[in-house]
Amino acid sequence: MTRTVAIQKQEAAEAAVALVRSGMALGLGHGSTVQFALEALAAKINSGELIDLICIPASKASEAAAKKLGIPLGNFEEHTRLELTIDGADEVDPEFNLIKGGGGALLREKMLAQASERVVIIVDAGKLSPKLGSQFALPVEALPFGWRGQVDFLATLGGEARLRTGSDGKPVLSDQGNYLSDCYFGPIEDLADLARQLEARAGLLEHGLFLGLATDVFVGGDDGVEHHRVARAG
Repeated sequence: MTRTVAIQKQEAAEAAVALVRSGMALGLGHGSTVQFALEALAAKINSGELIDLICIPASKASEAAAKKLGIPLGNFEEHTRLELTIDGADEVDPEFNLIKGGGGALLREKMLAQASERVVIIVDAGKLSPKLGSQFALPVEALPFGWRGQVDFLATLGGEARLRTGSDGKPVLSDQGNYLSDCYFGPIEDLADLARQLEARAGLLEHGLFLGLATDVFVGGDDGVEHHRVARAG
């Protein structure tokens, strides 16, 4: 049976939420796929199946959605270690490295992922890719100060950076008030080397390469959901 992308996402999200246990400190990612996880989580909370959760959202949008659904929220300053984070991804390679940040929450999403014992990624089958960069641009968050110079720098690495703008032509800002851009590298041959170069550049605050962070990947497809367990680097 052919399942729509929405059904694939929903089924993957519900399978991921089955990992949540009462009393957990839980990270909530950002995006349309995560919305399905929030709804599944809220249903378990409202039924009494899950109690005493502390949830830390990765974005203002996720925070608002969680509040609307009655999901209990906590403070990341007080809960610095998370047992599990549920998030989506824009692209997933065969080693389960990720490109994330299409929704603009990459910095906070990576902070939650690095603070989590398990990072559970939910995607539809269309997000699988033979090599990162084949299907999706690499999001980068940068300070507005000196942005033009960053475009030139990214070009030296082989990337074409396009500043995200809204319908009014103004830059789209992250929750931190920074610029977001999408960098077109094509298939990325050396993920670790590119990540190192981006991280060494002053003014580039975060990039969307999530390498060795996922511990579980749920992939929704026409034949149901596949659960992949991943050995986390380090």
